[in-house]
Amino acid sequence: MWGKVRNITVVAHPDDEVIGIGGQLPELEDVSILYVTDGAPRDMRDATEYGFATVEEYAAARRREAEAALALAGIGVERLCWLGIADQEASCHMAELSRRLCEALAAPAPAVVWTHPYEGGHPDHDATAFAVQSACALLGVAAPERREFTSYHARAQAIVTYEFLPHPNAPETVTPLSPDALDRKRQMVECFATQRRTLEVFTHCAVEKSRPAPRYDFTAPPHAGMVYYDQFPWGIRSPEWRLLAGAALQELGLR
Repeated sequence: MWGKVRNITVVAHPDDEVIGIGGQLPELEDVSILYVTDGAPRDMRDATEYGFATVEEYAAARRREAEAALALAGIGVERLCWLGIADQEASCHMAELSRRLCEALAAPAPAVVWTHPYEGGHPDHDATAFAVQSACALLGVAAPERREFTSYHARAQAIVTYEFLPHPNAPETVTPLSPDALDRKRQMVECFATQRRTLEVFTHCAVEKSRPAPRYDFTAPPHAGMVYYDQFPWGIRSPEWRLLAGAALQELGLR
């Protein structure tokens, strides 16, 4: 798929990698980015809001934004891979995604795979976390180290950014960003013109947090209380998501 790869970042949407780990991307050795979705929901609400006549035009714009942002980090288009699943539909393809990621992580085998935590922020984020954990389980001893960066989740019905849900077996690493790295990350975020309003909640934080990815039970809720995406028409509700995760685990032989 690529040449030499030491680090692979697997994200649900274009911009997730910049929000989560954008300040550190230029420092990661031989890094590549794999996008699970094209960033364009098929219901046309987002495409129409941003002035696009078709989903395809909107997806192409999001791809250009990602390419421009990553160019600022010195990552060329040859280091990007797009699986092309529709935004908000990754949950319907969890077994397929796990197999495709298993192939991507097998050859050439990276040392580290970076991805989302399972926190109920967005169903595509959770499906991506599921696929990475499942792919690594299928690879067994040949699997790369799994690490995760912050995304977002709910607390008292409000969005929480730049923080993990606590986990006893996953100590956090806090990486301060230099003024130059923080400025570059701001410029990278600004490349996502179609997401400007969405990204307003992600105030520019001077640190990035990461941790070893714990082993999740995807058939259980990510936390007590309301799951964040259950407030929005993002294609699925969390009880149905967990049923699909259970079915995918059974299909993969990982139940």
